[in-house]
Amino acid sequence: MPETLIKVDLTQSAYENDSVHNRWHPDIPMVATVKPGDDFIIETYDWTGGFIKNNDSADDVRDIDLSIVHFLSGPIGVEGAEPGDLLVVDLLDIGAKPDSQWGFNGFFSKQNGGGFLTEHFPLAQKSIWDFEGLFTKSRHVPGVRFPGLIHPGLIGCLPDPRLLATWNERETGLIATNPTRVPGLANPPFGPTAHMGRLAGEARDKAAAEGARTVPPREHGGNCDIKDLSRGSKIYFPVYVPGAGLSMGDLHFSQGDGEITFCGAIEMAGWVHLKVGLIKDGMAKYGIKNPIFKPSPITPRYDDYLIFEGISVDEAGAQHYLDVTVAYRQACLNAIEYLKKFGYSGAQAYSILGTAPVQGHVSGVVDVPNACATLWLPTGIFEFDINPGADGPTRYLDGSVEMPLSPDK
Repeated sequence: MPETLIKVDLTQSAYENDSVHNRWHPDIPMVATVKPGDDFIIETYDWTGGFIKNNDSADDVRDIDLSIVHFLSGPIGVEGAEPGDLLVVDLLDIGAKPDSQWGFNGFFSKQNGGGFLTEHFPLAQKSIWDFEGLFTKSRHVPGVRFPGLIHPGLIGCLPDPRLLATWNERETGLIATNPTRVPGLANPPFGPTAHMGRLAGEARDKAAAEGARTVPPREHGGNCDIKDLSRGSKIYFPVYVPGAGLSMGDLHFSQGDGEITFCGAIEMAGWVHLKVGLIKDGMAKYGIKNPIFKPSPITPRYDDYLIFEGISVDEAGAQHYLDVTVAYRQACLNAIEYLKKFGYSGAQAYSILGTAPVQGHVSGVVDVPNACATLWLPTGIFEFDINPGADGPTRYLDGSVEMPLSPDK
Protein backbone atom coordinates (compact mmCIF):
# COMPACT_ATOMS: atom_id res chain seq x y z
CA MET A 1 0.00 0.00 0.00
CA PRO A 2 1.30 3.49 -0.76
CA GLU A 3 2.14 5.65 2.22
CA THR A 4 -0.21 8.46 3.21
CA LEU A 5 2.17 11.40 3.58
CA ILE A 6 -0.38 13.98 4.69
CA LYS A 7 -3.45 13.18 6.77
CA VAL A 8 -6.27 15.54 7.67
CA ASP A 9 -8.74 15.23 10.53
CA LEU A 10 -12.01 16.87 9.49
CA THR A 11 -12.86 17.52 13.15
CA GLN A 12 -9.69 19.61 13.52
CA SER A 13 -9.21 23.18 12.32
CA ALA A 14 -7.07 23.36 9.20
CA TYR A 15 -5.01 26.03 10.98
CA GLU A 16 -3.93 23.36 13.47
CA ASN A 17 -2.53 21.08 10.75
CA ASP A 18 1.06 22.06 9.96
CA SER A 19 1.02 20.02 6.73
CA VAL A 20 -1.42 22.54 5.26
CA HIS A 21 -1.02 26.11 4.00
CA ASN A 22 -3.23 28.73 2.36
CA ARG A 23 -0.75 31.05 0.64
CA TRP A 24 1.96 30.64 -2.01
CA HIS A 25 5.46 31.59 -0.88
CA PRO A 26 8.91 30.10 -1.59
CA ASP A 27 9.80 29.97 2.11
CA ILE A 28 7.01 27.58 3.13
CA PRO A 29 8.85 24.47 4.37
CA MET A 30 8.43 21.10 2.69
CA VAL A 31 6.41 18.72 4.88
CA ALA A 32 7.68 15.53 3.21
CA THR A 33 10.22 14.53 0.59
CA VAL A 34 9.84 11.86 -2.10
CA LYS A 35 11.98 10.50 -4.90
CA PRO A 36 11.17 10.46 -8.61
CA GLY A 37 9.17 7.31 -9.25
CA ASP A 38 7.55 7.28 -5.81
CA ASP A 39 3.80 7.05 -5.41
CA PHE A 40 1.95 8.20 -2.30
CA ILE A 41 -1.37 9.46 -0.97
CA ILE A 42 -2.26 12.99 0.14
CA GLU A 43 -5.44 13.80 2.09
CA THR A 44 -7.06 17.21 1.76
CA TYR A 45 -9.67 19.37 3.42
CA ASP A 46 -12.35 20.92 1.27
CA TRP A 47 -11.12 24.31 0.08
CA THR A 48 -12.76 26.16 3.01
CA GLY A 49 -11.25 23.90 5.66
CA GLY A 50 -14.68 22.64 6.71
CA PHE A 51 -16.39 26.02 7.10
CA ILE A 52 -19.35 25.05 4.87
CA LYS A 53 -21.73 22.60 6.56
CA ASN A 54 -24.13 19.90 5.37
CA ASN A 55 -27.35 21.72 6.24
CA ASP A 56 -30.20 23.70 4.68
CA SER A 57 -28.89 27.20 5.36
CA ALA A 58 -26.70 29.39 3.16
CA ASP A 59 -25.57 31.56 6.06
CA ASP A 60 -22.15 29.88 6.02
CA VAL A 61 -21.69 30.71 2.33
CA ARG A 62 -22.73 34.30 3.05
CA ASP A 63 -20.54 34.71 6.13
CA ILE A 64 -17.30 32.97 5.17
CA ASP A 65 -14.14 35.06 5.25
CA LEU A 66 -12.69 34.26 1.84
CA SER A 67 -9.22 35.42 2.87
CA ILE A 68 -8.80 32.04 4.61
CA VAL A 69 -8.85 30.00 1.39
CA HIS A 70 -7.66 27.75 -0.15
CA PHE A 71 -6.33 25.18 2.33
CA LEU A 72 -3.73 23.12 0.47
CA SER A 73 -1.92 19.96 1.52
CA GLY A 74 1.85 20.25 1.09
CA PRO A 75 4.34 21.29 -0.03
CA ILE A 76 5.90 17.98 -1.05
CA GLY A 77 9.58 18.10 -1.98
CA VAL A 78 10.93 15.96 -4.82
CA GLU A 79 14.58 14.92 -4.64
CA GLY A 80 16.63 16.29 -7.51
CA ALA A 81 14.05 18.81 -8.70
CA GLU A 82 15.66 22.10 -9.70
CA PRO A 83 14.38 25.33 -11.22
CA GLY A 84 13.81 24.85 -14.94
CA ASP A 85 12.81 21.20 -14.62
CA LEU A 86 9.35 19.84 -15.28
CA LEU A 87 7.68 17.94 -12.46
CA VAL A 88 5.64 15.08 -13.91
CA VAL A 89 2.60 14.23 -11.78
CA ASP A 90 0.46 11.18 -12.49
CA LEU A 91 -2.96 11.27 -10.83
CA LEU A 92 -3.40 7.57 -10.17
CA ASP A 93 -6.65 7.75 -8.21
CA ILE A 94 -8.83 10.27 -6.36
CA GLY A 95 -11.70 9.85 -3.94
CA ALA A 96 -13.85 11.32 -1.18
CA LYS A 97 -12.90 10.72 2.43
CA PRO A 98 -14.94 7.82 3.83
CA ASP A 99 -16.27 9.99 6.66
CA SER A 100 -17.38 12.77 4.28
CA GLN A 101 -19.54 11.35 1.48
CA TRP A 102 -21.06 14.65 0.45
CA GLY A 103 -20.13 17.93 -1.15
CA PHE A 104 -21.45 21.44 -1.64
CA ASN A 105 -21.98 24.00 -4.37
CA GLY A 106 -22.43 27.67 -3.58
CA PHE A 107 -22.99 31.12 -4.98
CA PHE A 108 -21.12 33.79 -3.07
CA SER A 109 -22.75 37.11 -2.37
CA LYS A 110 -21.75 39.90 -4.72
CA GLN A 111 -20.48 41.63 -1.58
CA ASN A 112 -18.19 38.68 -0.83
CA GLY A 113 -16.53 37.35 -3.95
CA GLY A 114 -19.42 37.22 -6.40
CA GLY A 115 -19.17 34.89 -9.37
CA PHE A 116 -19.45 34.64 -13.16
CA LEU A 117 -23.15 35.61 -13.12
CA THR A 118 -23.12 37.68 -9.93
CA GLU A 119 -25.27 40.44 -11.43
CA HIS A 120 -28.04 37.88 -11.91
CA PHE A 121 -27.45 35.95 -8.65
CA PRO A 122 -26.15 38.52 -6.14
CA LEU A 123 -27.09 36.70 -2.92
CA ALA A 124 -25.54 33.71 -1.16
CA GLN A 125 -27.07 30.33 -1.97
CA LYS A 126 -25.92 26.72 -1.78
CA SER A 127 -26.86 23.17 -2.65
CA ILE A 128 -25.74 19.97 -0.93
CA TRP A 129 -24.88 16.90 -3.03
CA ASP A 130 -24.80 13.34 -1.67
CA PHE A 131 -22.46 10.76 -3.17
CA GLU A 132 -23.75 7.35 -4.26
CA GLY A 133 -20.56 5.62 -5.36
CA LEU A 134 -19.78 7.09 -8.78
CA PHE A 135 -22.96 9.18 -8.82
CA THR A 136 -24.33 12.22 -7.05
CA LYS A 137 -27.68 13.91 -6.54
CA SER A 138 -28.99 16.80 -4.48
CA ARG A 139 -31.99 17.33 -2.24
CA HIS A 140 -31.88 20.97 -3.29
CA VAL A 141 -31.81 20.37 -7.06
CA PRO A 142 -34.20 17.50 -7.91
CA GLY A 143 -34.38 15.69 -11.20
CA VAL A 144 -30.69 15.29 -11.97
CA ARG A 145 -28.23 12.49 -11.22
CA PHE A 146 -24.82 12.13 -12.83
CA PRO A 147 -21.41 10.44 -12.36
CA GLY A 148 -18.55 12.42 -10.92
CA LEU A 149 -15.23 13.22 -12.53
CA ILE A 150 -13.27 13.84 -9.33
CA HIS A 151 -10.32 16.19 -9.72
CA PRO A 152 -8.14 18.64 -7.77
CA GLY A 153 -9.30 22.14 -8.62
CA LEU A 154 -6.00 23.47 -7.32
CA ILE A 155 -2.58 21.91 -7.76
CA GLY A 156 0.82 23.44 -8.43
CA CYS A 157 4.40 24.09 -7.31
CA LEU A 158 5.87 26.85 -5.16
CA PRO A 159 6.96 30.09 -6.87
CA ASP A 160 10.45 31.52 -6.55
CA PRO A 161 10.87 35.05 -5.09
CA ARG A 162 10.98 36.71 -8.52
CA LEU A 163 7.78 35.03 -9.70
CA LEU A 164 6.02 35.83 -6.42
CA ALA A 165 6.99 39.50 -6.75
CA THR A 166 5.72 39.51 -10.34
CA TRP A 167 2.34 38.14 -9.27
CA ASN A 168 1.92 40.66 -6.48
CA GLU A 169 3.04 43.61 -8.60
CA ARG A 170 0.74 42.93 -11.53
CA GLU A 171 -2.30 42.02 -9.40
CA THR A 172 -2.03 44.98 -7.01
CA GLY A 173 -1.54 47.15 -10.11
CA LEU A 174 -4.79 45.81 -11.53
CA ILE A 175 -6.61 46.53 -8.25
CA ALA A 176 -5.33 50.11 -8.37
CA THR A 177 -7.18 50.71 -11.64
CA ASN A 178 -10.52 50.39 -9.81
CA PRO A 179 -9.87 49.95 -6.08
CA THR A 180 -13.51 50.25 -4.96
CA ARG A 181 -14.97 47.72 -7.38
CA VAL A 182 -17.33 45.12 -5.89
CA PRO A 183 -16.35 42.34 -6.20
CA GLY A 184 -12.68 43.28 -6.30
CA LEU A 185 -10.51 42.85 -9.38
CA ALA A 186 -8.00 40.66 -7.54
CA ASN A 187 -7.00 39.58 -4.03
CA PRO A 188 -3.84 41.17 -2.60
CA PRO A 189 -1.64 39.60 0.10
CA PHE A 190 -3.30 39.54 3.52
CA GLY A 191 -1.26 38.39 6.49
CA PRO A 192 -3.78 38.08 9.35
CA THR A 193 -5.49 34.92 8.05
CA ALA A 194 -2.44 33.34 6.41
CA HIS A 195 -1.54 29.77 7.34
CA MET A 196 2.10 29.21 6.41
CA GLY A 197 2.46 25.55 7.30
CA ARG A 198 5.53 24.92 9.44
CA LEU A 199 6.97 28.40 9.04
CA ALA A 200 7.17 30.17 12.41
CA GLY A 201 8.25 33.38 14.11
CA GLU A 202 9.38 36.49 12.27
CA ALA A 203 10.00 34.50 9.10
CA ARG A 204 6.39 33.36 9.19
CA ASP A 205 5.08 36.90 9.70
CA LYS A 206 7.18 38.31 6.85
CA ALA A 207 6.13 35.57 4.45
CA ALA A 208 2.47 35.88 5.47
CA ALA A 209 2.50 39.58 4.63
CA GLU A 210 3.75 38.96 1.10
CA GLY A 211 2.42 35.48 0.32
CA ALA A 212 0.25 35.28 -2.79
CA ARG A 213 -3.39 34.39 -2.36
CA THR A 214 -4.38 31.05 -3.86
CA VAL A 215 -7.47 32.31 -5.69
CA PRO A 216 -6.37 32.51 -9.36
CA PRO A 217 -4.47 30.21 -11.70
CA ARG A 218 -0.98 31.41 -12.52
CA GLU A 219 2.17 30.27 -14.33
CA HIS A 220 2.81 27.50 -11.81
CA GLY A 221 -0.65 25.96 -12.14
CA GLY A 222 -2.67 26.79 -9.06
CA ASN A 223 -6.43 27.20 -9.10
CA CYS A 224 -7.07 26.20 -12.71
CA ASP A 225 -10.29 24.22 -12.02
CA ILE A 226 -9.84 21.91 -15.01
CA LYS A 227 -12.36 19.09 -14.68
CA ASP A 228 -10.40 16.71 -16.93
CA LEU A 229 -7.48 16.47 -14.44
CA SER A 230 -8.90 13.26 -13.01
CA ARG A 231 -7.88 9.61 -12.65
CA GLY A 232 -5.21 8.79 -15.21
CA SER A 233 -4.22 12.38 -15.95
CA LYS A 234 -0.57 13.30 -16.32
CA ILE A 235 0.47 16.89 -15.59
CA TYR A 236 3.78 18.61 -16.37
CA PHE A 237 4.46 21.45 -13.92
CA PRO A 238 7.20 24.08 -14.26
CA VAL A 239 9.62 23.93 -11.32
CA TYR A 240 10.72 27.24 -9.79
CA VAL A 241 12.33 26.28 -6.46
CA PRO A 242 14.65 23.43 -5.41
CA GLY A 243 12.47 20.44 -4.56
CA ALA A 244 9.52 21.80 -6.60
CA GLY A 245 7.16 22.12 -3.59
CA LEU A 246 4.02 20.40 -4.88
CA SER A 247 0.75 21.28 -3.11
CA MET A 248 -2.88 20.47 -3.84
CA GLY A 249 -6.43 20.79 -2.59
CA ASP A 250 -9.85 22.14 -3.58
CA LEU A 251 -11.08 18.69 -4.64
CA HIS A 252 -14.22 18.58 -6.78
CA PHE A 253 -16.55 15.60 -7.15
CA SER A 254 -17.89 17.05 -10.39
CA GLN A 255 -17.78 20.36 -12.24
CA GLY A 256 -19.00 22.00 -15.42
CA ASP A 257 -16.49 23.76 -17.64
CA GLY A 258 -15.77 27.22 -16.31
CA GLU A 259 -16.85 26.54 -12.70
CA ILE A 260 -19.29 29.36 -13.34
CA THR A 261 -20.78 29.67 -9.85
CA PHE A 262 -17.30 30.52 -8.38
CA CYS A 263 -17.78 27.92 -5.65
CA GLY A 264 -18.91 26.27 -8.79
CA ALA A 265 -18.09 22.62 -8.51
CA ILE A 266 -19.24 20.06 -5.96
CA GLU A 267 -16.60 20.83 -3.34
CA MET A 268 -15.38 18.00 -1.10
CA ALA A 269 -12.75 16.69 1.28
CA GLY A 270 -10.81 13.71 -0.04
CA TRP A 271 -7.57 12.07 -1.00
CA VAL A 272 -5.28 11.88 -4.04
CA HIS A 273 -3.01 8.97 -4.97
CA LEU A 274 -0.21 10.27 -7.16
CA LYS A 275 3.19 9.47 -8.60
CA VAL A 276 5.95 11.93 -9.45
CA GLY A 277 8.79 12.09 -11.95
CA LEU A 278 11.17 14.66 -13.43
CA ILE A 279 12.19 15.94 -16.85
CA LYS A 280 15.47 17.74 -16.33
CA ASP A 281 15.62 21.18 -17.95
CA GLY A 282 12.15 20.46 -19.31
CA MET A 283 10.97 24.07 -19.33
CA ALA A 284 13.62 25.09 -21.86
CA LYS A 285 13.46 21.83 -23.83
CA TYR A 286 9.74 22.23 -24.52
CA GLY A 287 9.31 26.01 -24.25
CA ILE A 288 6.89 25.66 -21.32
CA LYS A 289 5.90 28.53 -19.04
CA ASN A 290 2.50 27.15 -17.92
CA PRO A 291 1.59 23.54 -17.08
CA ILE A 292 0.48 21.15 -19.80
CA PHE A 293 -1.41 17.93 -19.22
CA LYS A 294 -2.86 14.77 -20.66
CA PRO A 295 -6.52 14.36 -19.70
CA SER A 296 -8.14 11.49 -17.89
CA PRO A 297 -9.13 8.54 -20.08
CA ILE A 298 -12.15 8.09 -17.79
CA THR A 299 -14.94 10.57 -18.43
CA PRO A 300 -18.72 10.44 -18.04
CA ARG A 301 -20.14 9.04 -21.29
CA TYR A 302 -22.94 11.07 -22.82
CA ASP A 303 -23.80 11.02 -26.51
CA ASP A 304 -26.72 13.44 -26.59
CA TYR A 305 -26.42 17.14 -25.80
CA LEU A 306 -28.40 20.33 -26.09
CA ILE A 307 -25.92 22.99 -27.18
CA PHE A 308 -26.59 26.61 -26.27
CA GLU A 309 -24.88 29.39 -28.22
CA GLY A 310 -23.82 32.79 -26.97
CA ILE A 311 -22.33 35.73 -28.81
CA SER A 312 -20.38 38.76 -27.62
CA VAL A 313 -23.44 40.96 -27.16
CA ASP A 314 -24.18 41.52 -23.49
CA GLU A 315 -27.46 41.54 -21.57
CA ALA A 316 -27.96 45.26 -22.26
CA GLY A 317 -27.51 44.71 -25.99
CA ALA A 318 -24.07 46.31 -26.08
CA GLN A 319 -21.70 45.03 -28.75
CA HIS A 320 -18.27 43.69 -27.70
CA TYR A 321 -15.40 42.82 -30.02
CA LEU A 322 -14.74 39.06 -30.14
CA ASP A 323 -15.20 38.83 -26.37
CA VAL A 324 -15.35 35.13 -25.47
CA THR A 325 -16.17 35.84 -21.83
CA VAL A 326 -19.29 37.78 -22.80
CA ALA A 327 -20.23 35.08 -25.30
CA TYR A 328 -19.90 32.25 -22.77
CA ARG A 329 -21.89 34.21 -20.22
CA GLN A 330 -24.70 34.55 -22.76
CA ALA A 331 -24.58 30.82 -23.52
CA CYS A 332 -24.93 30.11 -19.79
CA LEU A 333 -27.81 32.56 -19.39
CA ASN A 334 -29.56 31.04 -22.41
CA ALA A 335 -29.29 27.56 -20.88
CA ILE A 336 -30.60 28.82 -17.52
CA GLU A 337 -33.62 30.46 -19.15
CA TYR A 338 -34.36 27.24 -21.02
CA LEU A 339 -34.22 25.08 -17.88
CA LYS A 340 -36.56 27.44 -16.04
CA LYS A 341 -39.30 26.36 -18.48
CA PHE A 342 -39.23 22.90 -16.84
CA GLY A 343 -39.87 24.28 -13.36
CA TYR A 344 -36.33 24.92 -12.14
CA SER A 345 -35.61 28.20 -10.44
CA GLY A 346 -32.83 30.24 -11.96
CA ALA A 347 -30.61 29.30 -9.02
CA GLN A 348 -31.24 25.57 -9.47
CA ALA A 349 -30.47 25.82 -13.18
CA TYR A 350 -27.32 27.79 -12.42
CA SER A 351 -26.24 25.13 -9.91
CA ILE A 352 -26.71 22.40 -12.52
CA LEU A 353 -24.44 24.21 -14.98
CA GLY A 354 -21.78 24.61 -12.29
CA THR A 355 -21.81 21.02 -11.05
CA ALA A 356 -22.79 18.69 -13.90
CA PRO A 357 -20.29 17.60 -16.59
CA VAL A 358 -21.27 20.32 -19.08
CA GLN A 359 -18.74 21.26 -21.73
CA GLY A 360 -17.76 24.80 -22.66
CA HIS A 361 -16.29 25.51 -26.08
CA VAL A 362 -14.81 28.52 -27.82
CA SER A 363 -16.56 27.93 -31.13
CA GLY A 364 -15.52 30.98 -33.14
CA VAL A 365 -13.21 33.98 -32.70
CA VAL A 366 -12.74 35.09 -36.30
CA ASP A 367 -16.05 36.55 -37.47
CA VAL A 368 -15.94 40.17 -36.33
CA PRO A 369 -17.44 41.55 -34.21
CA ASN A 370 -18.99 38.48 -32.54
CA ALA A 371 -17.20 35.63 -30.87
CA CYS A 372 -19.31 32.50 -30.47
CA ALA A 373 -19.12 30.31 -27.36
CA THR A 374 -21.17 27.20 -26.71
CA LEU A 375 -22.34 25.32 -23.64
CA TRP A 376 -22.98 21.60 -24.13
CA LEU A 377 -25.60 20.29 -21.71
CA PRO A 378 -25.85 16.46 -21.54
CA THR A 379 -29.52 15.49 -21.68
CA GLY A 380 -28.84 12.16 -19.95
CA ILE A 381 -28.25 13.75 -16.54
CA PHE A 382 -31.98 14.54 -16.27
CA GLU A 383 -34.69 12.19 -15.03
CA PHE A 384 -37.06 13.60 -17.67
CA ASP A 385 -36.90 14.67 -21.31
CA ILE A 386 -35.59 18.20 -21.83
CA ASN A 387 -35.46 18.08 -25.64
CA PRO A 388 -37.63 20.62 -27.51
CA GLY A 389 -40.90 19.36 -28.96
CA ALA A 390 -44.02 20.65 -30.65
CA ASP A 391 -46.08 20.41 -27.45
CA GLY A 392 -43.69 22.62 -25.48
CA PRO A 393 -41.92 21.90 -22.18
CA THR A 394 -43.56 19.90 -19.40
CA ARG A 395 -42.92 21.31 -15.93
CA TYR A 396 -41.10 18.65 -13.92
CA LEU A 397 -40.72 20.71 -10.74
CA ASP A 398 -43.52 22.54 -8.96
CA GLY A 399 -41.40 25.01 -7.01
CA SER A 400 -41.81 23.22 -3.68
CA VAL A 401 -38.06 22.51 -3.45
CA GLU A 402 -35.65 25.41 -3.51
CA MET A 403 -32.00 26.10 -2.75
CA PRO A 404 -31.21 27.75 0.60
CA LEU A 405 -30.72 31.52 0.22
CA SER A 406 -29.34 34.01 2.72
CA PRO A 407 -29.84 37.76 2.23
CA ASP A 408 -26.91 40.07 2.82
CA LYS A 409 -26.60 41.40 6.36
